[in-house]
Amino acid sequence: MRNGQLRPVILFIAGLMGLFGVVSAAAASHGADPRLLGGASAMCLAHAPALIALYAAWPMMRTAAIAALLLSAGTALFAADLTARHFLGHGLFPMSAPTGGVIMMAGWLSVAASAFFIRKEI
Repeated sequence: MRNGQLRPVILFIAGLMGLFGVVSAAAASHGADPRLLGGASAMCLAHAPALIALYAAWPMMRTAAIAALLLSAGTALFAADLTARHFLGHGLFPMSAPTGGVIMMAGWLSVAASAFFIRKEI
């Protein structure tokens, strides 16, 4: 997939992530223990707007694609593990939530690195 083809996919992922954030927040408010779904919701609702911002900054930000991929993958892995723990009683695989967290951190580091790799203003 070329860089230009990835951009609309990131916007689609942001929409799905926002949707899941709201759904998991609602589910957390009706369950016995909201901690796991609440954490999944918080990560999705925090990162969906970040993906939208990366979509908007894409033409000027050289690291937008890698940052968006890392944030998407890390958030999905983290939230999926917490959701699996809530509904199934076990995670996806050992260390999946921490792995997702580290991937998210790498995504935010890519955002920070973009300060040094700015494209000419359009």
